[in-house]
Amino acid sequence: MTTFKYTAAAGILVSLAVLPACSGPAESGAAQGGMEGAAALSAIGAIDRVAERNASRVPASGIAPSFIVDPSWPKPLPNNWRISQVGGIAVDSNDDIWVYHRSRALDSSAAAALEAVGTNADGVPVTGLGHPRPYGVQTSGCCVPAPSVLRFDPEGNLLDAWGGPADPGFLEENCREEDGCYWPAREHGIFVDHNGYVYVSGNGQNNGVAQQQPSLDTFPWAATHGDDSHVLKFTAEGEFVYQIGNAGMEAPDSERIDGGPGGTPQPYLVAEMSVDPETNRLYIADGYGNRRILIVDAETGQYIGHFGAYGQNPVDDPDGTDTDPYDAGPWVGDYQAGNLMPLFFRGPLHCAKVAVGGLLYACDRGNNRIQVFNSEEVGGVCSNPAGEVGVCGFVGEVHVAPQTASGTSGTLAFSTDPGQTCLYVGDLANGTVYVLNRQNLQELDRIGRSGKQVGEFHWVHAVAVDSQGNIYTGEVNTGERVQKFLRYGPEGCSGAGSTDVGLYSMNR
Repeated sequence: MTTFKYTAAAGILVSLAVLPACSGPAESGAAQGGMEGAAALSAIGAIDRVAERNASRVPASGIAPSFIVDPSWPKPLPNNWRISQVGGIAVDSNDDIWVYHRSRALDSSAAAALEAVGTNADGVPVTGLGHPRPYGVQTSGCCVPAPSVLRFDPEGNLLDAWGGPADPGFLEENCREEDGCYWPAREHGIFVDHNGYVYVSGNGQNNGVAQQQPSLDTFPWAATHGDDSHVLKFTAEGEFVYQIGNAGMEAPDSERIDGGPGGTPQPYLVAEMSVDPETNRLYIADGYGNRRILIVDAETGQYIGHFGAYGQNPVDDPDGTDTDPYDAGPWVGDYQAGNLMPLFFRGPLHCAKVAVGGLLYACDRGNNRIQVFNSEEVGGVCSNPAGEVGVCGFVGEVHVAPQTASGTSGTLAFSTDPGQTCLYVGDLANGTVYVLNRQNLQELDRIGRSGKQVGEFHWVHAVAVDSQGNIYTGEVNTGERVQKFLRYGPEGCSGAGSTDVGLYSMNR
């Protein structure tokens, strides 16, 4: 076990320098106050404890970066804003960090500063989120939901915020249904491409009511279009460009390739997406309802191809089975029977990301595995019923904590060294991020553990990496936060590790 102790010159103290001095004259200045605050934290062992929580566990034969959480990132939001469940995170070519959160998912106490904007069926005044406000006023001074899209710089300063019902006027001016723009009922994935365009998706059903506010039948900010079955494209400033798919599709259809505006495809309950800068192809993890990766032209949104597990097309899609992405039973049955090669993506298929060199990685969260494809060979009609490597563009797969009931391979990101040699895999179920050597798909290290303390995770849902190799994470459920992990040591990954990715014991 490698240990690491931060000194006054370490990077984390730069972030901690924003802390005021515990005592001393106000005119001593921010720099002096910051150093005194950092010294005070060091004296009580706070910095060492944060470092210890993120200490490296790299095997002797493996090399991987090390990370320590930056507890001061991001900086406090203005306007009494609060972040809710984080559906997605992206880092753009300028190293700005984009956070996409579910502003409608805050409970009454978390959005207590909201005042009444309407009444419910019983005539009781309610907020935009449907929370009762019998007297029409806020119940405390904190807080209100932030707009759904937040853009930060690497230091944690908020640069811009737009989108969703928490952004006054946005749905009336920037994303109007009469213009073909339907804001998702439940925010899920976000991606910013090499040209600066922003793509967002949603996986809300029944206008988002079931997932957002299970105790409420309706609320003023609720969507009205039914199920999310579309992807939206915006400029960086939040100007609407186009929509893929029509909102309100009622059931999955993994072979549907039209039906959207202007003949674009019809997805259903989309998770994440990414654009390959070499080809400008948009890869959509069409996977909470459908079981496919959908390929479209990022400029036009027009259909190019689609495929399922092992590159098969038509998609192997069992009728009427395994439709609930949170039902662990089907995977448990397969695992106990020794069937680790289901011929279909089991919902939710959660990510589709392209690495340098054209390899496409799919997060098959419901099957606790990641499948790898040659992006130049997928999308056409092809059969691979034996799951053979080299057939239908299928390159290989790795199981992630397969003994866990479900949800271990939900999101991933690549290191930003030239070869993108590290693969970072977020395990929602076990509350950690695995560090894999992308060459051999062996586990070299882990970041964090399940918990609510700084540097720990509760339902880690999104992972992104900036050009310096720092990692950003977002959490859903009651996690409702973003965290930044500063990289130190090696830039990339090499060597051997554990072939049993996500193996757990009492000592780990």
